Order: sequence, then structure tokens, then C-alpha cells
Amino acid sequence: MGTGSVVKGGTAAEAAGSTARAAAGTAAKDAEPAKAAARADSAVRAKGAAPTVPCRGTPRPRADALRNRERIIAAARELFVEFGPDVALDDVARRAGVGNATLYRNFPDRAALTHEVVLAVTSRTTLRAEEAEAAEADPFAALSRFVHAAADERIGALCPMLSGVFDRDHPDLLAERGRLEEAVEGLVARAQSAGRLRTDIAVGDVLVALSQLTRPLPGIACQGIDRFTHRHLQLFLDGLETPARSELPGSAATLEDLRRS
Repeated sequence: MGTGSVVKGGTAAEAAGSTARAAAGTAAKDAEPAKAAARADSAVRAKGAAPTVPCRGTPRPRADALRNRERIIAAARELFVEFGPDVALDDVARRAGVGNATLYRNFPDRAALTHEVVLAVTSRTTLRAEEAEAAEADPFAALSRFVHAAADERIGALCPMLSGVFDRDHPDLLAERGRLEEAVEGLVARAQSAGRLRTDIAVGDVLVALSQLTRPLPGIACQGIDRFTHRHLQLFLDGLETPARSELPGSAATLEDLRRS
């Protein structure tokens, strides 16, 4: 074998060795993320928590399933208004046009369904307050618009639902109630700052009167009584305008007063 062959052989061997080392280095680098994840999981387990699981994505509910859920909530809201919160859940399923299995798959018990109805009504009422503020330049007109819109949402029907085993302090409900209170407080404050709303009332007075004047009387024979609601609300609103025509007994009702009651 000549000298040239030895040199060529050595060169080939070195090249092969270099390639092997490069491949090994690449494999080691590729393995680092897996090792890091394993170390992280080990540390998590040591602290007593669950190991990291790659996120695979939660499948989105089907459109028809969402529609069924919305129909159930709407039907429950209507029947709670008409007959009170103790209406049979079978009647809710029938009004929604779904089977009992579909209702219970979405809402395992009455408390779960009531929770969603209260959340939906509160959220929609907050939206009405925001819409009124955006639509009316006159602060008192905005307050009046909201009061009538809230009556159409049947906000007074919430009161009988907030009893029994219902969790009034659920975080979702507290957050939504906070949004509603903030929106109504803004309407009242702006109307008072503009000199359009008497100053001896507070936001609690508005909410209490709204609740009382829009609370349905479930199961009564006077089915057409709702037609008087907006008339009586307008009488209430006329009494809120300045100048005040009388001195109110007691003190203004605040949100804190309502929470304590």
C-alpha cells in the first residue's frame, strides 16, 4: 500500500469521525428540551403537584350544542318569570324544544340552571346600561332609557331566584354584579352632576325601585298586568327629576345597604 493510500485512508477516517461527533452533538442538543422537561416534572412531583402535560387543545362545543344550551337558558328565564323559580325542569326542557337528557347534560340540577339564568339576566342588564350611556347625550335620558330597558329584561324576576340553595357569592356572579353596579352608579352620578337628578337619592334607591316595579307575580290570573310596568316606571322616573317636589323620609339607599339586607 502506498503512502498516498494511507493518507487518503486517514483522511476518510477523520472525516467519518468528525461526522459521527457532529451527529452525536446534534442528538445531544435535540435531547436537551426533553431532559429539561423531565427535570421540571421531577421538581413538580417533588412538591406534590401534577406533572406538566402538553396542551393538546380543548375541542370546541358544536354549534348545535351551544344553541341547545342557549335555548334552555332562555326557556328557563321565561318560565321562572311566569311561574317562579320552582317550575318543573321537565317544563323547561319542553319549552326549549330539547329532551330531558339534553337539559341535564348541560345543567345537572336546578341550582346550576338558576345560576346561568341569573348570570345571563345580569349580564344583559349591564349591557343595557352601557348602551343607554352611549345612546343618550342627556344623562337623565340615559338613566331613564336604562330603567325601561332593564324592565324588559325582567330584572325583578331575579329576586325570587336568589334563595334556597343558590350560591349568591359565586365568583362569576359577584363579578357580573359588580359590573352592573358600576354601570348604574355611573348613570346616577352623571345625572346628578348635570343637575338633572335629585341629590337625596343613591344608586340603591334606583335598583330597589326597579326590582320592586318589575317583579312579576308568578301564577296570577292577571296575565295582562305587565302592560302597566312602563307607566309606573315613568311615574317613578318623574319623581327622580329635579327640582324635588317633596322631602324623602329616611336616608338614601346605597349599594352597601343592599348588600347588608
